Amino acid sequence: MILERNWFEHADPNRGRFRSLLLKSLQNFLINATEKAHARKRGGDVKFVSWDDWMSEAPSQIPISAQALDSLPPERLFDLRWAVTVVERALRRLREECERKGKLRLFHALSGYITAERDEVSYSKLSTTLGVSETAVKKQLRSMRLRYRSLLRDEVAHTVADPAEVEDEIRHLCAALAAATD
Repeated sequence: MILERNWFEHADPNRGRFRSLLLKSLQNFLINATEKAHARKRGGDVKFVSWDDWMSEAPSQIPISAQALDSLPPERLFDLRWAVTVVERALRRLREECERKGKLRLFHALSGYITAERDEVSYSKLSTTLGVSETAVKKQLRSMRLRYRSLLRDEVAHTVADPAEVEDEIRHLCAALAAATD
């Protein structure tokens, strides 16, 4: 740059030494380079996060198979991560509601069965664990499932501009989660 712009013309022995001109020119160059590197339009303040680091830092309560993480394309992994985040937000809200109502123990006992098929639930075992009748367990689990669905629908509604898109987004969410279990 010194040669291109012919800065040597500006060197005046009466104003100081040549090395002072070089030093000041270098300082100005470094200041300008730093300002340019930190300019917003060039992404100077943006920090890029590795996908793998992000996935490992945000451990999910919902298991994502290693095969899914390795085999799915990035767009599908992004959708999967979105779906998991929405589901976990709904579960967290349900947990908080149960905690406010003094039913945290019930939440911990039943939360693993909210999305389970009926034949996968051992009502007698849950009845023994909770110390209530099987009928009460069925009623509580049904109530918790209904509330979870409502909270999930609400979380999905926050991700769309038009309420008419909620059903499509829920289908997309289910498909993304299904991809993780394949």
